[in-house]
Amino acid sequence: MVDLLPEQTPLWQRLEGTAREHFRRAGVQEIRTPLLEVTELFARGIGEATDVVGKEMYTFTDRGDRSCTLRPEGTASVVRAAIQHGLLSQGPQRLWYGGPMFRYERPQAGRQRQFHQIGLELLGFADARSDVEAIAIAWDLLADLGVQGLALELNTLGSGADRACYREQLVAFLRQHREQLDPDSQDRLERNPLRILDSKNATTQELLAAAPTLAAALAPESRERFEQVKAGLAALEIPFTLNPRLVRGLDYYSHTAFEITSNQLGAQATVCGGGRYDGLVEQLGGQSTPAIGWALGMERLVLLLAQGEANPAPAPDLYLVNRGEAASAAALVLARQLRRSGLSVELDASGSAFGKQFKRANRSGASWAAVLGEGELERGVVLLQPLRGQAAEEMAFPLADLAGLLERLTPVAF
Repeated sequence: MVDLLPEQTPLWQRLEGTAREHFRRAGVQEIRTPLLEVTELFARGIGEATDVVGKEMYTFTDRGDRSCTLRPEGTASVVRAAIQHGLLSQGPQRLWYGGPMFRYERPQAGRQRQFHQIGLELLGFADARSDVEAIAIAWDLLADLGVQGLALELNTLGSGADRACYREQLVAFLRQHREQLDPDSQDRLERNPLRILDSKNATTQELLAAAPTLAAALAPESRERFEQVKAGLAALEIPFTLNPRLVRGLDYYSHTAFEITSNQLGAQATVCGGGRYDGLVEQLGGQSTPAIGWALGMERLVLLLAQGEANPAPAPDLYLVNRGEAASAAALVLARQLRRSGLSVELDASGSAFGKQFKRANRSGASWAAVLGEGELERGVVLLQPLRGQAAEEMAFPLADLAGLLERLTPVAF
């Protein structure tokens, strides 16, 4: 779990601001859920057999003897909130969320135990076009942010009946070759066999080349649905690659599953992943509701966007130099007035000599310095001095003439 220091936050704010704008354009509304939920929500929603629930959650018993968990992902919480507050009775919901998630896993570049996600959830949408729209929103957001080397990997997990049929075929095949599986895959064979398809073990992947495929187990209607998704992406000119081994790590997915990767990240290439989860709302106690969503990892995005990019802190419009007891009190009043008028003002509160304050004013990046000492206060004026080579001499403005001061500053500041 890491701190985000002031020189890092401008990039995070740009990322968040761009996401907000894309969601606004798409008619998607923000929802905020608590960091802490009852453990049962994730055990039921994500699946007890998943690595997230079995190995990675921060779970504890509170003073009321309740099992609580810091949220490891956002979808289950959003669905819980939609059910609890009756949002789905008001029609389909287009929602987005952002914030920290928590998983106990090995920290590495772009992956911490407290990490941040931005996610989209379209609840109540069954048509294949909603899959295409969800993917398009993510693709366009990442492209607008300037992420290079984007690639979309696509698969279908079929319906629950398709997966049940395929699970039997896959388990029967893998049991015949159990000794060739890596230890993690042997453990998953009984608990969550579809996750074996996503194994990074080379020997296991060689074995899987001869295994039955999920595509062969799909019902005709599932095949047709996937064809509609592919046709929709082609119509939007979003390139994709079919990846039959792409299963995602959570139990609630069905039909469309996808990941957007960047070739700028090395092994940890995924920046956005998601898919359809038509059974989750009912599984958590609501009415049967189709849904699709995705989440992008902000830490990995920041790694990408920070490559070769300087992110200096924004410079103030004005640096207010002041000295003397009465002048310092008047400077505080002036700073507040200017800030309430829309300017960014840094007030020097050091009380040090004017020379030292002017050095700090130059380092701040401000275009102008305003000077208010005891002499200026006695004359009822504030001096305005250019700091960035503007074609202007030092000017004096009456303290009572705030409008005149603003008029001089505004063209430069804005």
